[in-house]
Amino acid sequence: MQRALHFVCAAALLVLAACGTARKDPASHQQEIEKWRSERVARLTAPDGWLTLVGLFWIEEGESRVGSNPNFEVPLPTGLPDRVGTITLQKGKAHFTPAAGVNLKETDLRPDSVAGYDVLSLGTASFYLIDRGRRFGIRVKDTKSPAREHFVGLDYYPVDSSWKVDAKFIPSPHHVTFQTEASVTEEGDSPGFVEFERDGKQIRLEPTQEDNELFFVIRDSTSGKTTYAASRFVYSGLPKDGRVEVDFNRAYNPPCVFTAYATCPLPPAGNRMTVAIEAGEKIYRGHL
Repeated sequence: MQRALHFVCAAALLVLAACGTARKDPASHQQEIEKWRSERVARLTAPDGWLTLVGLFWIEEGESRVGSNPNFEVPLPTGLPDRVGTITLQKGKAHFTPAAGVNLKETDLRPDSVAGYDVLSLGTASFYLIDRGRRFGIRVKDTKSPAREHFVGLDYYPVDSSWKVDAKFIPSPHHVTFQTEASVTEEGDSPGFVEFERDGKQIRLEPTQEDNELFFVIRDSTSGKTTYAASRFVYSGLPKDGRVEVDFNRAYNPPCVFTAYATCPLPPAGNRMTVAIEAGEKIYRGHL
């Protein structure tokens, strides 16, 4: 009898291993998530973090004036020169020319879609070019922004190891077009789909690939209640042996929660779940 029981227990352990459930020591997982949360706050509150974003101004072909003058096409924070310079956009290429007496160099502006893109800084402010579906804009940041100076911290669900999911990966390379909260489109490439079961429901998510990670834009039944209504983001590693580990304890709020000047992608239809993902970051208590 004992031998039979031992055999059943051993078989059960083999089944658990085979089914791909992501098992982790709870204390170790707690420490891992707490470390991730600290790093998340550090990035958010950094001198170039999302809390410093104070402006987004779409520019047209031709010349756009830059300075603290509120009537300019690209107004900068008060305290800077009335006229800082001009940005000339021509056939998708942008060139900055400083005004006389302004300590900035004349330069071509590479957009943020390019590695090492150009950021121009003056005082506590900085600005740079963004490209969203061939629509060009200038983002303005200020290290003295109210959002950064009055940051109230982040709130989370308790760490729940059951939301560290070992999912099946289904290869299916395709292109994804996202609608955004800024009414522009963003695009990405997806290597396939990720599937897992939760509360008796089969869930199929569509990520895009960013360098060596998968990026998920999700919405679930907590959205608009205990979590941000539009979406949350979560990253995972790339597929390995047909599996993907997605830890929803790392789900976090998009930049649009903290600033009105971000262009946040909205979830594809398949990523709008009916289950409640009670893990990760909750609604932000602060105000825009």
